[in-house]
Amino acid sequence: MECPHLMNCVKVTNLPLKNENSPNDWVCSVCKTKKSSWICLTCGEINCGRYVNAHAKTHHEENDQHMVSMDCHSYATYCYVCDDFVVNDTKNRQLHQLREKLQALNEFDWHRPEYHPQLRKRSNSSDNTENVKKKRDKGGGKYCKPKAQVAGLRNLGNTCFMNAVLQSLSNIEQFCCYFKQLPSLEPKPNNNGKKNHHLKGLNGNGEDMLLCEELRKTLISLWQGSKTAISPESLFAVVWKVVPRFRGYQQQDAHEFLRYMLDRLHMELLNILPYPTTHNPICIGLKGKCTIVTAIFGGVLQNEMNCLVCGTESKKHDPFLDLSLDIPYQYKQPKSKDEEPPPFHLHECLSRFTELEELADSELYYCHSCKCKQRSTKRFWIRRLPNVLCLHLKRFRWNNFFRIKLDNYVKFPVKGLDMSRFMLANMHETRRSSGGCMLYDLAAVIVHHGSGAGSGHYTSYATHSGCWHHFNDSTVTICDEETVANCKAYILFYIRREVNLAPFSL
Repeated sequence: MECPHLMNCVKVTNLPLKNENSPNDWVCSVCKTKKSSWICLTCGEINCGRYVNAHAKTHHEENDQHMVSMDCHSYATYCYVCDDFVVNDTKNRQLHQLREKLQALNEFDWHRPEYHPQLRKRSNSSDNTENVKKKRDKGGGKYCKPKAQVAGLRNLGNTCFMNAVLQSLSNIEQFCCYFKQLPSLEPKPNNNGKKNHHLKGLNGNGEDMLLCEELRKTLISLWQGSKTAISPESLFAVVWKVVPRFRGYQQQDAHEFLRYMLDRLHMELLNILPYPTTHNPICIGLKGKCTIVTAIFGGVLQNEMNCLVCGTESKKHDPFLDLSLDIPYQYKQPKSKDEEPPPFHLHECLSRFTELEELADSELYYCHSCKCKQRSTKRFWIRRLPNVLCLHLKRFRWNNFFRIKLDNYVKFPVKGLDMSRFMLANMHETRRSSGGCMLYDLAAVIVHHGSGAGSGHYTSYATHSGCWHHFNDSTVTICDEETVANCKAYILFYIRREVNLAPFSL
């Protein structure tokens, strides 16, 4: 957003110099942590962000004129009064100059032996220490040894919703590996110098942009291991062109973006890759064709409607890419912000999804036997489980004229989610369609921090090479399983223990 406070707040011209005692690290002035460091652009004091110990926010509250801070690593700028990321700059481009200075300090290697001769003596011993650590990793020690360096994604101005989704998808191995191994999908020029587009019926309004090609490039860059953070500018530019509602720098809903991305990728792949026609019910789209999207995320629901007047039952099979689950709402609203709402278990949300429901008068069902709308009941069963089960917890709902957030903690299993109790009970009817393992393990979680749907911040947790990582835009840190289990999940990604992607194996 355009912040009106920059002119009066940005007064820092000289950044605090780093030295041998604090190379490549910015340290919070209060708790001395090196995580999520923010510099006050009024006085230059370094403090930690709100997702560590929130000393940067406390600094603003104690000094109300110190409104604007900049992330020392991602260079994102945030105004505490506007409660939003800043996209504009001062007339003298002070923010741009500060970013260049920060980048120069971050890239300068104070530990190079030519700058510190005393470090030369330590080089051999440090190499030996590293070798000992590697041996301990191989011997099953407590250290976690990732196979590849994990990179973050820079925030381009309230793009944390996109970053959280991309990091989650990039850590679903079957999905990520498939896109990384695709050939380049960029249109090639023909003899006339014009580009041959892969998609049919294209026009100049952005429909000729390939989201799957930019996603392929982004996923490759993420796992090259050459950078600590990359900028997804090209991917975001394509999103802007093909979906007008995502244009601008206002906060967006991560679930809406996830659904759009999966639908768009599916439709693009249908047009550019030769998939055989199949009668598989999870196939969504043209001529019953499948793509890697439906092969990974596609499942089938059975929708049962029962007329309460004549007893006629109607069954319908609905394909899905994710399930949106209600959070039980039988409780009083907390009287204060400090009061925690009651916790629930994910099984309660799933049970609520599959329980028998009588439709309201505004949703009367048209009964073909009665030839009119009648009172009826509805029930969902899961007929076919997907390879990756995506569960969206509906934390936002309308209350009169306002959209509120349900901040309940929903307990969820990190390992061994058993979905058998939510499957269609008629085993004879589903012996061919519901087969396979029904146990799932958690692969990624998207978390919304904050109180409003149009504000706040998104981060994600994902497991890679046996380690859990916390992705907070450009900052990536290793965390433990307990930290993941205690987060207030918004979107959960579970992988089936026995994945079957035979037609799409590369």
